[in-house]
Amino acid sequence: MSGPSTYEPKYAAAKWMDQRLPIIRMGADFMTFPSPRNLNYWYTFGGILALCLVVQILSGVILAMHYVADVDKAFASVQRIRRDVPFGWLLQSMHAVGASMFFLAVYMHMFRGLYYGSYKAPREVIWILGCAIYLVMMATAFLGYTLPWGQMSFWGATVITGFFGAVPVVGESLQEWLLGGYSVDNATLNRFFALHYLLPFVIAALVGLHVWALHHVGQNNPIGISEKTKEDTLSFHPFYTVKDAFAIAVFLVIFAIFLFYLPDALGHADNYIEADAMKTPAHIVPEWYFLPFYAILRAVPSKLFGILLMLGAIVVLFILPWLDTHKVRSMRFRPIARWFFIFFIFFCFILGWCGAETPDDLVFTVGYKPMISDLALYAQTIGQSVPTGEALTAFSQDALATCRLDGSKSLTEYCAAKPYGLSFYRLSQISTIYYFAYFLIILPVLGLVEKPIKRPDSITKAVLGDGKRGAALVPAE
Repeated sequence: MSGPSTYEPKYAAAKWMDQRLPIIRMGADFMTFPSPRNLNYWYTFGGILALCLVVQILSGVILAMHYVADVDKAFASVQRIRRDVPFGWLLQSMHAVGASMFFLAVYMHMFRGLYYGSYKAPREVIWILGCAIYLVMMATAFLGYTLPWGQMSFWGATVITGFFGAVPVVGESLQEWLLGGYSVDNATLNRFFALHYLLPFVIAALVGLHVWALHHVGQNNPIGISEKTKEDTLSFHPFYTVKDAFAIAVFLVIFAIFLFYLPDALGHADNYIEADAMKTPAHIVPEWYFLPFYAILRAVPSKLFGILLMLGAIVVLFILPWLDTHKVRSMRFRPIARWFFIFFIFFCFILGWCGAETPDDLVFTVGYKPMISDLALYAQTIGQSVPTGEALTAFSQDALATCRLDGSKSLTEYCAAKPYGLSFYRLSQISTIYYFAYFLIILPVLGLVEKPIKRPDSITKAVLGDGKRGAALVPAE
């Protein structure tokens, strides 16, 4: 509940300013904004994200003063910033580590919103604006990853921009327009640098709209019911400013550990090698915060279908408010939905793991399967013929056992066994299926059939005063 403004200017200068540009009123109303009484620490990530955005913009502006957007000088300019610019090592590491911390806080913020149903009416626009912020963040991070002009920067840009070429009819023209030529080159780097500098200010504008929408309809809370009276709320300051300050302090400690002790732990070692178009890295991977989507992209053999799946994984977030039709917001009172949500988080981590690994590698091995050609050669060396049917399995096992016991080159070269088990490719397919099933099937079905549990009076009383108004479960409004 936002309510009318309660600010009253006390001084002549404040009254004069308030009549012409009520910026002081806006700040005062922000600090006295009536907030639910039961917000927990999961709700502090909004303030953490605001801090991350400010850090990224300020450090980025200073770094841009020393960066040279030229393919022959970009890599050297980053090294010069780290070595020669006063406190350049701190600013560059702060910007690089800050990107990871930014995405870490965003994912926590999004998972909290999913769990507590913050996307449900009347907060659909808040959620959609948040998804738009996330999408622009992804674009900004990708563009920024190209700027150091290391091996992963160059080849990552080559792979990602190559996706546009898969678009039917206009794909090649679109890719050429994006690159400014036929390949990733100087024109590409200049465009990416200009866009990387611009998009953070777009994010700031979207954040302003996000906060505006939040203040218009009011905040959600862990039990998912709206406040009824002023007694059900607390002033944002000092109650939640103190809480946010403590959470930010803890977050900064974690930030500082990575910044001063592990500044390169979240990056890829190959990006400290200058970009070389003639040397392709053995394994091209994006930054960790893109790995789940990279796994979804590789979950199908079709390039175009993989791109559509990857984009669909983001688009489905925008339409989530209309997919989950359950009347109760918070999963605290939806035990079945809560378990499916835990599985969803689990599979998101699995997708990230799959994205970091080679698709053909095995998650675990359940046995070894000799190749038929190897068995034929082995049978020839021992003067036998390769059996068929059920006898083939026993013959294969005997061949492997003989190879392992003998160890001689004459046998082992014929008995090369191929391990088999669950590959990362198959695991990413399973995880991708669950990702989309969660949004498109599980939540809509549960919205129709799941019965919520009763809300305890002890929880109700903490939010709605004496608890008499909330003895029974109140559906989402």
